[in-house]
Amino acid sequence: MTLSGFQEMTGITGGNAVSAVESKACCALRLGLVGFAPASELQNNLVQQRLAGEIPDTLLFLQHQPVITIGAFGGEQNIKVPRDALEKEGISVIHIDRGGDVTYHGPGQLVCYPILDLKDRGRDVHQYVHDLEEVVIRTLDDYSIKAHRDTDYPGIWVGQEKICAMGIRVVHWITKHGFALNINNDLTPFSYINPCGITGRGVTSMRKLLNQKLEISNVIDSIIRHFSAILGVKVFEATSVR
Repeated sequence: MTLSGFQEMTGITGGNAVSAVESKACCALRLGLVGFAPASELQNNLVQQRLAGEIPDTLLFLQHQPVITIGAFGGEQNIKVPRDALEKEGISVIHIDRGGDVTYHGPGQLVCYPILDLKDRGRDVHQYVHDLEEVVIRTLDDYSIKAHRDTDYPGIWVGQEKICAMGIRVVHWITKHGFALNINNDLTPFSYINPCGITGRGVTSMRKLLNQKLEISNVIDSIIRHFSAILGVKVFEATSVR
């Protein structure tokens, strides 16, 4: 996505488009259901373009086809079922470059990948992660779900059950990966792993807690609103990546 592509997607043209790239503007894209490999390729391309100053900060919202991902600090010992059993379920296994251990992604779970330049944010990775956590906590509060951090474990929790996994990577101060919020997704595949390498705790979802299916687009609206307020950016919506 180049500056001209950004102009076409957002309708921001001329000097305003240049200002958007150079200022605290952020472009949000809702991509729907995307395979993990193409989403990873897209992230890598956007990271390079953000590093070159060709695009503004960008938020990718999507859902993944069923996949178990293993982060830089994880291993397959936290997968509890044989690979062939996973294949029969249509679940692939991929080693990736984010932090953290093993997790599951699937339809109904909302994944957010922020591509942000932390050089404009004091190069403070810990504050960035804290801000992402706060975005999720406030979003859940919009639905009367009282969530919290846990000093012993990463992610966002409701009681002793994880509702949102987090794992990031920073490349030359440009962020990639992000968080995965359980909304309507089937939680069964989490029983095939020790999520994030943690045993003795469970996972939950917004649908399970509220006993109703939710409109994911409305959850995205809440995330964008809180992301804008907490990180101090103006978020522009776009329709596609060109």
